[in-house]
Amino acid sequence: MKLTLLLSTTLTFATLTTNAADWPRWRGSNFDGISNESIRSETWSVEGPKQLWKAKVGTGWSSLSVAEGRVYTMGNTDENDSVYALDATTGAELWKHTYPCSSKDPNGYPGTRCTPTVDGDRVYSVSRQGHLFCLAAKTGKVIWSKNFVTDFKSKIPTWGFAGSPLIEKEMLIVEAAGSGAAVVALNKLTGQVIWQDGNEGAGYGSPVAYTLEKERGVVVFNPAGLTARRVSDGKLLWHYPWSTSYDVNAATPLVVGDKIFISSGYNTGCALIQISNNKPKVLWTNKNMRNHMASCVYLNDYLYGFDEGELRCLDFKTGEVKWSSNKYGKGSSMLAGQHLLAFSDKGLLASVEASPAGFKEIASTQILGGKSTWIVPVLANGRIYARSLENMVCLDAGATKTASVPPTLPEVLAKR
Repeated sequence: MKLTLLLSTTLTFATLTTNAADWPRWRGSNFDGISNESIRSETWSVEGPKQLWKAKVGTGWSSLSVAEGRVYTMGNTDENDSVYALDATTGAELWKHTYPCSSKDPNGYPGTRCTPTVDGDRVYSVSRQGHLFCLAAKTGKVIWSKNFVTDFKSKIPTWGFAGSPLIEKEMLIVEAAGSGAAVVALNKLTGQVIWQDGNEGAGYGSPVAYTLEKERGVVVFNPAGLTARRVSDGKLLWHYPWSTSYDVNAATPLVVGDKIFISSGYNTGCALIQISNNKPKVLWTNKNMRNHMASCVYLNDYLYGFDEGELRCLDFKTGEVKWSSNKYGKGSSMLAGQHLLAFSDKGLLASVEASPAGFKEIASTQILGGKSTWIVPVLANGRIYARSLENMVCLDAGATKTASVPPTLPEVLAKR
């Protein structure tokens, strides 16, 4: 069977009804951490981009989703979780949905994990204890809900559920870690179970979909490794074993062409895997990129991401290190045009040139303080959204323009 995996930058979902510059879910519209806008950070003042507003959003490690003029995130206050919807322009709270949920963590990292997923007029969220909600995007009204523990006999991961829900046409796919329900597909409108399969525990990344000829698959990075299932019925397609200390496989898999990149911390390392006839083949593996939490981004045959406490560039074909910088600690990043938007673990925001030629910072500024900020920033509609453990800020990104369109799969394959 000939394999035709779509580039992660070209994956499309027919049901997604947000503006082109929106960021409706974890890792953006294409699950690749790439914005279709670019930042001209040379226009920033000495003080950095202008702060437009600031808001308290409870304790949590949730990133941000932006759609239809609203920004969504999650946080915990006094042992109650809240899903927040704020006005993307002013920061005014439009609504919040609150429910009891413990924030306690064995290593002192309390609060929420999941980034809300927006699909049309609905928002989907998962708590660290497995509360799944479908909410009305405009009002926050509960449309339907599930509880992983009671509905699927799930085992809560050590650091809580962290994966963001995946929309696939009429389905909502979640990593539930249940008995016979490691991965569950629900009707996104009603919450009715369409299929459930597997007995694996839950990792801390999010499910990602890909296409195999006319067959759609979904991969999850669970404690046992990388597991792929058929979207239509949940049937197991293939599995690649990958063990990490404390079962922490937290970075979301990155699909590029017929290849999938995975990476883990705790000195585990990374691997580039090629899929053919539903069989995984390792092209290379090393310890040059150890993503503890934040996932890498891909541009023009190079990977950019955080190897534990260093921002690095790797050659995608070989895994060779092109450059490193320890300026941002254990941070996170996204890609905007030809620049990385890097966010340090101490609240420093920086624009870094995405080039294998060497590390080059264009601009940087301190935008948040407080406890370490491992949360990925977001660029949407000319604004940068970022948060710390309890606060989020909205910044004017300066002059923006539409980024160059990523190469198509035939263009990529023609280079190889």
